[in-house]
Amino acid sequence: MSFRRGVVRQSKFRHVFAQAWKAEHCIDDVRVSRVTWDSPLCAVSPKFIAVIIEAGGGGAFLVVPISKSGRIDQSCPTVCGHAAPVLDIQWSPHDDSIIASASEDCTVKVWQIPDGGLTSPMTEAIVTLEGHSKRVGILAWHPTAFNILLTAGCDNVICVWNVGTGELVYQLSDAHPDLIYSVSWNKDGSAVCTVCKDKALRVIDPRRGTVLKVREKVHDGTRPMRAVFLTDGKILTTGFSRMSERQLALWDTKDLSEPMAVQEMDTSNGVLLPFYDPDTNMVYLCGKGDCTIRYFEVTDESPYVHFLSLYSSKEPQRGAGFLSKRAVDVNKCEIARFYKLHERKVEPISMTVPRKSDLFQGDLYPDTASLEPALLADEWIAGQDAPPLLVSLSGGYTAPPSKHRDTLRSKPKLVSQDSGTGATPTSAGNVAAPTSTPTSAAKETEEEGPQPRVATRETDGNTERPKREDDVLNELLAEMKALRAVVLAQSQRIELLERQLARIEDGDV
Repeated sequence: MSFRRGVVRQSKFRHVFAQAWKAEHCIDDVRVSRVTWDSPLCAVSPKFIAVIIEAGGGGAFLVVPISKSGRIDQSCPTVCGHAAPVLDIQWSPHDDSIIASASEDCTVKVWQIPDGGLTSPMTEAIVTLEGHSKRVGILAWHPTAFNILLTAGCDNVICVWNVGTGELVYQLSDAHPDLIYSVSWNKDGSAVCTVCKDKALRVIDPRRGTVLKVREKVHDGTRPMRAVFLTDGKILTTGFSRMSERQLALWDTKDLSEPMAVQEMDTSNGVLLPFYDPDTNMVYLCGKGDCTIRYFEVTDESPYVHFLSLYSSKEPQRGAGFLSKRAVDVNKCEIARFYKLHERKVEPISMTVPRKSDLFQGDLYPDTASLEPALLADEWIAGQDAPPLLVSLSGGYTAPPSKHRDTLRSKPKLVSQDSGTGATPTSAGNVAAPTSTPTSAAKETEEEGPQPRVATRETDGNTERPKREDDVLNELLAEMKALRAVVLAQSQRIELLERQLARIEDGDV
């Protein structure tokens, strides 16, 4: 099906135009990574731009303030704690200074970037997650639950982590028979959709470890595919036809027997990376190696996926970063912004709706997902789901101080009473407890019962708690709980390794 342009359709996004920023606003001399992995190689938060770069003897990525422009000095500090090339990076949706990185060294690391940016090379992560046996190439933060991170590796395994404690809380080892190409959460984080080298689209409940829906041969071609969950529960996929034509398809999860729409584009080899904006229901397609960015609007009217326009330039893109909606310029009617990666340059590209009025355009900017999480990690693990908490962009948006910010520190601290009970330590970074259900370490925390009461003393007939003694005891309790979780998780790891060793000795492997 080719692009439909004959009938004029009423849409406020019909005239969206893309414009590259002037050269003085670009970032130059960035040695963009040449890794062959099909990831965007770039991630953007309202505070920082992160780009995976070439690094000798390990893996590194560059992090600079979003206001940065001009030349990057070769001595500019980087995040360089991985032992092998970095394949994917993702900013936390609930903290603009927290970024996760996945690497060929089989680990995932979580970093906290100082507010002013890096002043020296960063080698120590606040959390290191070890659970994959092969390189890790996919990261996906939970959209509404705090500190929940999904990872997928070349071992065909999906892991779900509680980053606050370093625990592996769910592991899906048998859902995919081959290499996983992409993973996307749905709106409330109750399910994920995946596409795999076996050409199948799967909808999975990660907490139960069950495959809810499967559609074989989403695209007939052998080249890599991508899939993204839309707000209304539909799924958009990109891939290749049998004749190697690039395709875009829309699927209704209630009935995966036939696609709602299919559009064929061209015969280029580059994998189409979809970037979805849930506020406008627009999808932007960036092909690696392409000189173009196509954008579409998804509606309830046939043919459902409407081609809007195409941004074209002379230079091919190595990757692209998609800015959070909280940071777009609402005064200029900017509805999206990309950071296009050239071979040695990062170029911002704004997507703008032409409007003459200087007033806030409320129809272009519905309330968007806020920095505040709707759930804590333990609440999501316990089975709760919740849509994102929304915030208005009118008058420009300023992030409120988060009451959950301090739960990703190197020193364990107790979460305040208004956000649940129990500690959220992060120093247990190297813990891996491969299971497909909640680990017994998590259960142990739930079953411990009430914490010991802090000793009190009587003064002039009134009972008061010595504040200093309170703080010391609380820190001790948090430390003990964190260590108990580490010991339990490590004992599970030892049992798993002993079973594997026994199978090898018996000749089963």
